[in-house]
Amino acid sequence: MVSWILSRVVELLFGLLYPAYASYKAVKTKNIREYVRWMMYWIVFSLFMATETFTDLLISWLPFYYELKMAFVLWLLSPYTRGAGLLYRRFVHPALARREKELDALLLRARQRGYEAALRLGKRGLNLAATAAVQAATKSQGALAGRLRSFSLQDLRCLPEQDLPCPEEQQSHPLGEQPGWHCGSCTPGWLLHLWSGSSISEVPPAPPRWLLHPRDGSCTPDVAPAPLR
Repeated sequence: MVSWILSRVVELLFGLLYPAYASYKAVKTKNIREYVRWMMYWIVFSLFMATETFTDLLISWLPFYYELKMAFVLWLLSPYTRGAGLLYRRFVHPALARREKELDALLLRARQRGYEAALRLGKRGLNLAATAAVQAATKSQGALAGRLRSFSLQDLRCLPEQDLPCPEEQQSHPLGEQPGWHCGSCTPGWLLHLWSGSSISEVPPAPPRWLLHPRDGSCTPDVAPAPLR
């Protein structure tokens, strides 16, 4: 456990932070020698990190495994040994130079396939979203139509009843006349009262309500019964 912690600290300080600052100084000063040196270091160190991912799972049980990792990182970084430059010139650069065209073609195919796969996934996602939207709209319209069909004539009969006017009251009347003056032979009593020569200043009684008979369609005034004496 202690060896693992020490190895992680060494990799963080001497494998990442210090080389990052040294690379910044090389770029700032535009020193070509230092720039090339640290570029070779980052290439070798990235390969080391990729290899470490598998070796930590497979052979981390070996004695002095983490101690060897710490020594290897210091060997790559040391200006006296220049291990990163040595490994790059002898092994990494020749291997990459032999397979450079194959690697370029592989990366190009992977880029094209990735672009095509992204387009297919995007189109499929848009199609699924459009289908879901159409289905939701169809379901909502069907629910609304079913709700409207549920209102039957029985539901309309349950509405509160209102006083129906005399059918002749719905006809058009000449100027100066009031509704209810002409209903067949039904002449309001208050109109006869005016014709009998009574004083016009007297307030006529309110016009009676009309009752519609559904059987024959006739209308009669609704006369309240006389009070008992």
